[in-house]
Amino acid sequence: MYERADAHPGLMPVQGMRAGDHAFLSYEDDETNWDALITYTRTGLARGEKVIIFAAPQLDPDVVRTRMDGTSRLLAEARGRGQLTHSSMRALIRPERGFTPERQWERLREETALAVTQGYQGLRAFIDMHWVADLDADVETMMYRESHAEHLFEGRPYNEICSYDRRAFDDDVLDAMSDAHPRSLLDTLGELRILHSDGSVRLAGEADHATRDPFLTALRDALGRTAGIRWLLVDLMPLHFLGVRCALDLIDHIAGAAGHDGVEVRCGAAQAALLRRLGSEQVRRLTLTEAVREW
Repeated sequence: MYERADAHPGLMPVQGMRAGDHAFLSYEDDETNWDALITYTRTGLARGEKVIIFAAPQLDPDVVRTRMDGTSRLLAEARGRGQLTHSSMRALIRPERGFTPERQWERLREETALAVTQGYQGLRAFIDMHWVADLDADVETMMYRESHAEHLFEGRPYNEICSYDRRAFDDDVLDAMSDAHPRSLLDTLGELRILHSDGSVRLAGEADHATRDPFLTALRDALGRTAGIRWLLVDLMPLHFLGVRCALDLIDHIAGAAGHDGVEVRCGAAQAALLRRLGSEQVRRLTLTEAVREW
């Protein structure tokens, strides 16, 4: 994963995208970009949102549709009823020929309002940033748009992924754009990312059989690092999936952490329910905090 994004405070999996989110995604493997696009699209359709795909302009639109339809007939059905649409940045800003942030913002506000009028919960857009070269747009102007787009998202039923091909943008641009987005997405489905800081460990992605070893290593390292202060926060809020085996591992490791006075596990409602069913309340030093995502 791109290192700058890996340390982002808003790191999360693509499945966590919701209204108001503006996310940075980067890739250098086209297949991982396809995976993110398809997952993002299917999640939005399931939530009753309208989805607009701005694929890389060098791709044949028929190839994009065929590739997506091959994953599920539901996508073709959604396209047939107008819930899933394909466009381009060139088409979005017509009749203007040159890109300006103001024109793009205006059109995205219009598309969001249209989606709501049509009865959808909101709008989500996947934007492959190859459009910048296709329109011969000024990179600094694009960067201004990305870092001044809060009004599109705050209190509005709109969310957006801006997907950057790392082979097409300079590192300084990628760094700035990672920092400019409130959210940063894991670039591979099914992965687990671990972020250690003083007194805490944050886990993003999926904790299951495939990622159990790094999950266990993260717990052991975090407990070892915090033995001196005798307290640890385990933040599971950016975790999309917590498997039963990993949940049991978490409870067992906290139960065995005799050197700690307390360990707080912060998580969402579904994870909290799972941990309670598995006996977390029997571990006196474990405090389960059920939280709602605020970031």
